[in-house]
Order: sequence, then structure tokens, then C-alpha cells
Amino acid sequence: MATSNPSATSTVADGTVQPAIGEQQPLVTSEPQAPQAAPAKPASHDTVPPPALLDFMMKRWKPQAKKLPPKLKNAAAFRARRKALSKLFPGETLIIPTGHEKVRANDTYYRFRPGTDFYYLSGNMEPDCVLVLQPKEGGGHTDILFVEPNPGRSDATFFTDRRKGELWEGPRLGVPESKARYAVDEARGLNELTSYLSGLSGAVSRPTRVLRGYSPMVDTTVSEGGERDKQLAQALSEMRLLKDAQELSELQASIDSTHRGFEDVIRGLKTAKTERYVEGIFNLRARVEGNDVGYNTIAASGAHACVLHWRHNDGPLVPGDLLLLDAGVEGQTLYTADITRTLPISGKFSKEQREIYELVLEAQTQAIKAVKPGNDFMEPNRVAMRVLAEGLEALGILEDAEDALKDEHQFYKRYSLHNVSHMLGLDVHDCAQARQEAYKYGKLQPGMVLTVEPGLYFQPDDLTVPKRYRGIGVRIEDDVVVTERGCKVLSAKIPREARDVEAWMKSVWKAAKKK
Repeated sequence: MATSNPSATSTVADGTVQPAIGEQQPLVTSEPQAPQAAPAKPASHDTVPPPALLDFMMKRWKPQAKKLPPKLKNAAAFRARRKALSKLFPGETLIIPTGHEKVRANDTYYRFRPGTDFYYLSGNMEPDCVLVLQPKEGGGHTDILFVEPNPGRSDATFFTDRRKGELWEGPRLGVPESKARYAVDEARGLNELTSYLSGLSGAVSRPTRVLRGYSPMVDTTVSEGGERDKQLAQALSEMRLLKDAQELSELQASIDSTHRGFEDVIRGLKTAKTERYVEGIFNLRARVEGNDVGYNTIAASGAHACVLHWRHNDGPLVPGDLLLLDAGVEGQTLYTADITRTLPISGKFSKEQREIYELVLEAQTQAIKAVKPGNDFMEPNRVAMRVLAEGLEALGILEDAEDALKDEHQFYKRYSLHNVSHMLGLDVHDCAQARQEAYKYGKLQPGMVLTVEPGLYFQPDDLTVPKRYRGIGVRIEDDVVVTERGCKVLSAKIPREARDVEAWMKSVWKAAKKK
């Protein structure tokens, strides 16, 4: 992008005015398709296309064959999820928007990532879309997917609309194409959405629930449902607590890609000078093999590892220090890994680093053993904290582990800071709207995927810690699925024993040297 102007605006499908993307020698945006509000005003640097140019642009384009796209892979799984949601809310209209592009700065936008629940139910990744489950007489629901129409070269917006015109942003799939692609009962143009939603109000309408916070137009057009809307969000999160076979396959693919990303980083440590370099190496793998990173990569060297969510990634890599790398590839289907390894930058742990590392590793090993059906979600955390507290007592950092573990004290948290698990899936902190009794205070069930990630963080200015340990931060994190009899570590191929980590780094460097 060469130029931009704060006065340039455009509108998204719900009628919200947003800045338009400015390109070098941009054209004025003509009136967008309904239900967009008003045509965008030209910016000061816009060139207004003369009528003759518009007329010229509308002629002599090769006709495109009207061929429907193939059905989305695993479309049956998405349909099954819609059917399951339908059974939870019989006779009610359910509205699930995906959301819109978000402004990054002025008139530039972040790369769009669909709303998690919308994607979970549809598989669609285009912005602005809305999924409606409309109740049918006699039971069940009809799925209606509202999408951006694709008029092709029959409408000047292909050339003049810099937010959605296909010469600017590439073509949208279109209405009949979306119906075929996503195997929904109906697909309609977004230009029909406002009137459809308005028709839901009135005395004879059925009860309606909305997944709020994704579309300002939907939120304002459909009356607030309060607790009813909250229950829809809860139901979707609780459905996602249990992963099906397809989801586990997608997660495994993202974890395997993350493994390769970690090896990229190890390879790069021979020449890398800063944490930012580490971030860039890993993020390249995420974009080459996946959609993106699942969250901002944490590349924390030295004492930065004692900051849980260190994302500045602007520190130096110092030989002899540790590098805490917390990163995950988000796959093309949006399922994300979440892995942490703590690596000795020089390839060998010092005596003090190894002592802390092996204590954290033992806490993780025992916590993983506690991941099994019927156990409380918090049981792995309790197990890990006991191991850490007893280890801290042995190191002379805590006076009395039993006293530190008491609910009224919890002194161990000065050094461990966080619990060891969260659910994982389409979101790195998955199922966030689930009720606590179904999640944090619930029982582990087969199909749940969670992280196990204990850590110890000794702040460089903490006088309760012997000087030789200050500034050391260690976290070890793996992704685990609950099985019928226990659990499976999905990330087991990524070395985690201290000696294995050293051997892993050595082998990666050796292989790189041969090339």
C-alpha cells in the first residue's frame, strides 16, 4: 500500500461505516451493494472515474462458466454440529454472525479470522456472513447462510468497491456457490439480511437467541435476549468441550507443524541475535503450513521468561541463558497447538537451570498422569502444585510445603504464578463461555483436549530465592486429549526430558551443518 487517507471510508455488510483501504491512485468507491448504508465519500487523493471509463470497464469480459464448487471437506461434521445445536433449542431462531474485518491502523485491516462458533458450525471463513437456524414446523431447523453475493462483472462494484470489489480483494464465493460448498439448506445474499432480521420482531415471532458481539447491525436489529443469549454462547462452548475425531486430527496436524516450527527456531539459534528473530522464524512456519499463529508467540530469553505473557520479544539472546518459547501453529482449519519448551540457548543446561527444569518436568509428568476420565479438571493442577511446593522446600525456597499449600496461604504461587491447564481447540483458551460447573469445576471426559503446563519463575529481584536461581524461568507445556482409560499426549514427539532436549538441539544443528 502506497497511500492512505483518514477521510476515506467504506461500509461493511451490516451498515457500519469503516475506513476504506487506500491504494496507489485509488478510484472512488461507487454505491456498494445493499445492505451497505451509503456510498463512501471520495478521499482527497481519489481519482473520480469518468463515465466513459466505467462504461469501458463493464464491457468485453470473457464469460465465466457457472460451475458450483465441491462440497467442503468434512461438511458432514459441520452439519452434525448444527443438528446438535438445533436439538438444544427447539422452536427457537438462532443467529450466529462471524464478524467483520477489524481496523489495524487508520484504513488498514487485520487479516480476517472468522468467529470461532460460526466457523465451528459452518466451515465458512469469509467475513460479514451470518448463520441462522430457523425452526421448522414439526421440529428441527433450516440452516440459512447469509453471504456476500458475487455479481461478477455485471456490477461496477467489481472495479469501484475497494473493500469488496474482486479486482481489489479477490472474488467472494457467492450465494449458490456457498450453498453447495457448505452444504447448508439455504443460502441468501447479505442484502436480504436486514429485512429478514426485522421480520423476526413482533408478537407472532418465535423466540430468538443471538450470539452477540460480532455484528453491530445484528445486535441492534434483534432485541437483547439477556440470559437467553448468554445460554446460546454457553451451549456452543460446552459443545466444543468434547472434540470429535475430525477435530483431533486437525489438532494433531497443528501440533506436528508446531514441532517443525520449534526445530526451525533451534536451527536459527546458531545465528539469531534477538527474541524478535526467534518470533519471525516460528511465525514463518505458521504462515507457510497454517493459517497463522494461534496466539502471539512468546519468545522469552533470560529473565524475560519470568514474565508469563512476554510478547515484546525485543531482548537479546545471550549464550548461557534459557529461551522460553511458547508458540502454536493455527492450522488452515483454525485448530491451534499450544506448546512450550524451555531451551538452553547454547545447547546445554547449567547445573542450576537443570535443577529447576527437572523439578518443573516432574510436576508436569505427575500432572499428566492425573488427566483421566472422572477426575476433576483441577486435579492435574493440585498434583503439579504439590510437586512444585515440595521441590521448592527441598531447594530451601519455601520453609514448609504443607503450610504453603494451605488454601489460606498458597505461598507457592509466588513462584508458579498460574494454574497448569486450559481447554484447547479452535481457540487457544477454548470454550471460554462454558459454565464453571461444566469446565473448571467439572469432570474430565473422553474427547476433552487440554494443556498441561506447570512452570517456575524466579524474578531477578526476589530476595526469597537464592541468587543462583534468580532470573530463571521454566515452563514445559504439552497438549493432551482425555481417552477412555486415561490420556494421550498429542505433542509427545517433541522432546521434553532435559537430556533429550540437549540431544534434540545437537541433532538439529548437526543436520543443518551437513546441508
